[in-house]
Formats: sequence, C-alpha cells, structure tokens
Amino acid sequence: MIQSTLVLHDIATGCEEIAYETGDLIEAPNWSPCGGFLVVNGGGLIWRLDLRGARQLQQIDTFAITHCNNDHGLSPDGTTLAICDSPARGTACIYTLPITGGVPRPVTPLRPSYFHGWSPDGARLTYTARRNGEFHICTCRADGTDELQLTQGPGHRDGPDYTPDGRWIWFNSDHHGETPDLWRMRVDGSDLQRMTQDTRVNWFPHPPPDGAHVVYLAYPPHVQGHPRGEDVELRALPASGGAARTLTAFHGGQGSINVPNWSPDGTRFAYMRYAKQG
Repeated sequence: MIQSTLVLHDIATGCEEIAYETGDLIEAPNWSPCGGFLVVNGGGLIWRLDLRGARQLQQIDTFAITHCNNDHGLSPDGTTLAICDSPARGTACIYTLPITGGVPRPVTPLRPSYFHGWSPDGARLTYTARRNGEFHICTCRADGTDELQLTQGPGHRDGPDYTPDGRWIWFNSDHHGETPDLWRMRVDGSDLQRMTQDTRVNWFPHPPPDGAHVVYLAYPPHVQGHPRGEDVELRALPASGGAARTLTAFHGGQGSINVPNWSPDGTRFAYMRYAKQG
C-alpha cells in the first residue's frame, strides 16, 4: 500500500507531478539549489532523491545520528545540510554536515532546537527553540555562536523561514491567544506583523525565490498543533498580505511542508501527501 506520495506542484498552472511513491513514511522535501535532487527524511535517516535519474532514494550518511526528524535543509550554496536529531522528547539538536555525507557537527548547545531555514547568504540559521518554557523563534550563526531569541512572552511559535532578500522572517504563532496565524518580523525581531486572520490553523510559511508570496499549510479550525492525518490545504498568500488562495487540498499535515521546499527557479514546490489510514 502506498503511504507517502511526493508531489511537485507547478505554481503557475496548478499541474502536479508525482515524483516518488512508497509504502514507507517519508517527510519534508527540500529542493536542492542546483535543482537536481530533493532531500527527505524517513526512518530516522536522511535520503536524497535524484530528479534526473532513476528516482531511487539514496541514503546520505549521517553516521551515529539516526533519529533525524523532518527539520532539515540545504545551505544556499548547496554544500551543507542542516539536520535535526531528536532521540527523545526535548532532546532535539541541530547539526550540520556535508551534503555528500559525513560526521555531523552539533550547532545548538541549548535543546530542544528545531531547524527551519538558512539566511540567503548562508551566514545564519533560524529555528524554533524551547527557551524558558516557551517555544520561540531564534537565529544563530552557522557555527552555532551568537544565538538571538527574537520573540518574547507566552505562546507557541514555529516554522520560521527567511525571505529571499534576507530582510524578514515568516513564522506561525498563537501568542495572540487565537488559533495559529502567520506572522512576519524583521531579522532582528522588530516590526512584528500579523499576516493572516482567519479561523484556519495556519503553519509553515515558505517564501519562493522571487518573494512575491508565501505558500503555507492550512488545517481545519478544530485541529490542535500540526498533526499528520488531516485533510489540509496548501494556500498562497501575497507577501504584503491580503486574500489567500487555495492551491491544492489533500490528506497530510505533519511532514508535508515543514521546511523550505521551493525549486530554485521558483516555478514549483514539493510537498508530501499521505494515504488515509483505516
């Protein structure tokens, strides 16, 4: 039985291509900066799917790191992969390693920390981290130094991603006391702006290379958190705000678009959909 389907969606036409299907659980496709392959996680490991060849999963060797979750992504130059290893609840740590495989180097001394994006110049990472009992948006240098906590106060914040001009970080948050909406702020944490205001549960905004809009995951109003196994939508929202439009509806959720997923030319994005169970 097919459990996981990796889909490539053309943003202009709405046409979709099935890139890969498997009976196993795979998650969170990243598109390589060269455009030639995707990176996914599955079974605690990291895999490469070549789009120009036989389209078979090839393991990227992470050595002793074998509890990788769906928080991973390639540096803008395509040479370095950030991954997140989480062997137990509250232990998530960000590591980096060569895209060809190698011994991962720990980046975040404070845990849990969940990778979500690289700055366009490759100098910094942005991530969700539990600090002082709350989930906040943080950044640090690529070597792990200079951690900056950009948000304050109660609430859950998640899914940060840089805009291609490096001026903004988009994320989702329920700190305003309502269901999660999309927000953006300057990279120093200033000028916080609420970008959606509806009854949906909105997660994981990702700007394309041209920065014109963001694509995000919209859950039904009753959903708590960001589980897998829900009927969800992918929506596009203008970067300046306004009315969102639905691009596609499917069964998915957790693992569908947790991390940056755009093709380097901005014409397509990758996402996962999952078979309904039972």
